[in-house]
Amino acid sequence: MKLNTKRRWHCIKGQEPTDLDKKIMAFESKGKLVPTRDMVRTPEQIEGIRIAGKLNTGCLDAVEAMIGPGISTQDIDDVVMQYCKDHDCNPSCLNYEGFPKAVCTSINEVVCHGIPKKEDVLQPGDIVNVDMTLDYNGYFGDASRMFIIGGNTTPEKEELVKVTKECLDLGAEAAKPWGFLGDIGHAIQKHAEKHGYGVVRDLCGHGVGLAMHEEPEVLHYGHKGTGMLLVPGMTFTIEPMINMGSWKVFIDADDPYGWEVITADEKPSAQWEHTFLMTEHGVEILSY
Repeated sequence: MKLNTKRRWHCIKGQEPTDLDKKIMAFESKGKLVPTRDMVRTPEQIEGIRIAGKLNTGCLDAVEAMIGPGISTQDIDDVVMQYCKDHDCNPSCLNYEGFPKAVCTSINEVVCHGIPKKEDVLQPGDIVNVDMTLDYNGYFGDASRMFIIGGNTTPEKEELVKVTKECLDLGAEAAKPWGFLGDIGHAIQKHAEKHGYGVVRDLCGHGVGLAMHEEPEVLHYGHKGTGMLLVPGMTFTIEPMINMGSWKVFIDADDPYGWEVITADEKPSAQWEHTFLMTEHGVEILSY
């Protein structure tokens, strides 16, 4: 029987293999999943993604400056649209596979992909995730933040928001050059479940930079030493979605667009997301 010897990593034709090539091919020869060459960014691409990431962070800063009680999620969308217009960039969510708005606004039990609406007015004690991706000159930045409306909420919701941010930070700390994506998921799952929370399985982080969604999938649960090899030059998001109760979710039947994801037990959910660049020394945050 002929074995499948097709390789994901290819050297540049006509050039001698570099030390990077040799190292990646050695991992692949041991049966490890490695990235393809286009997933390792050139210096020019990294600079473009870095600029897009800074703009994306600036857009979330603009949201943070205005968000509060009495603000509708449509008001948030309006601020995002104006920011993109002012900075000559495009909101990537708008019209993406039918998504009708520029940004995702997910309140309380909505896990992600919440659609901005005039009638969704933020109340004191709500927790809301604002998830923003933008495209600047063909490069993409992606991040989301949690906001506690009115500055305080129930102790249970406040703890959820705090622990979810800790999950993101621990996942980033576990992301090491020449480590594996499973190291990230393991760190996140261990911390979330220690607090009795559920880690959403149906959605994940992803490669980003030259498109809104690229390889690899970044799971927020898993085992050390599994998944794709992490190579300097890769850009990706870590964006754990952590539920106060069950990890299971469903699509809101009342959402005419079929986007809004809600916790199965309708308990609150939280999410934080950064875009990262893998370097020789660990990850660098490109958008937050």
